[in-house]
Amino acid sequence: MNTDRTALSLAGLEHTFVGPPLVKALENINLEIKSGLFVSLVGPSGCGKSTLLRILAGITKPDTGIAQIHGKNAIGATGQSAYMPQKDLLLPWKKVLENATLGAEISGIPKAQAKASALKLTQQFGLDNFEKAWPSQLSGGMRQRLALLRTFLMPQQLLLLDEPFGALDAITRRAMQEWLQAVWEKDKRTVLLVTHDVEEALILSDVVYVMKSRPGSIIFKLNVDYPRPRRSNIVTTMDFVKEKARLLEALEDSKG
Repeated sequence: MNTDRTALSLAGLEHTFVGPPLVKALENINLEIKSGLFVSLVGPSGCGKSTLLRILAGITKPDTGIAQIHGKNAIGATGQSAYMPQKDLLLPWKKVLENATLGAEISGIPKAQAKASALKLTQQFGLDNFEKAWPSQLSGGMRQRLALLRTFLMPQQLLLLDEPFGALDAITRRAMQEWLQAVWEKDKRTVLLVTHDVEEALILSDVVYVMKSRPGSIIFKLNVDYPRPRRSNIVTTMDFVKEKARLLEALEDSKG
């Protein structure tokens, strides 16, 4: 894992939605993430986590502050990160393989190359034999894996994942967490994950940041040192319970 370079650097980032009503979403966000790390953001609903990802994806322009991805300005600059929003946004009129390659093609990868890469990964992503299926024929977990495959096929080295498993049932969610770890261990790109699930953050991450309620700012950082791979039964260990309690206490403090 190459963690000697900075993948993401934020300084003094702030944003207010004009409305009405006037809503200050982010206040003085300062953050640095090294390359190759899996990092999670947790915080109360409405604290600006998704807004922050949209800024990093180049979709929303902040009022002030600096955002750099691998040393390049990220503000208003799309295409520097691979962004997966909360909804899978699969195109119902395109089959699985076509949905999978869409982001890569938009990023400039030739269609034939994107298709070949997707076919190599369908088994790893649990989609083998479904390449010609329609999105409507997939389960919730399979739709999320397809959306993640589309994101992973993009060439960018920073992946932004916004609540990728938020709509799944608990059993499917646990399975997806273990699966995502396995995929990421092979991929080794930098990941910034937004989640409301403290256990999910601890299971997946090298570092967890806690944001306070609106206006959102980062108030707590926790380094996670459990060896990988991490199975779902880790949640019953004493160390995990203690770290979870620390995060929950920080979340309680975040409410003001």
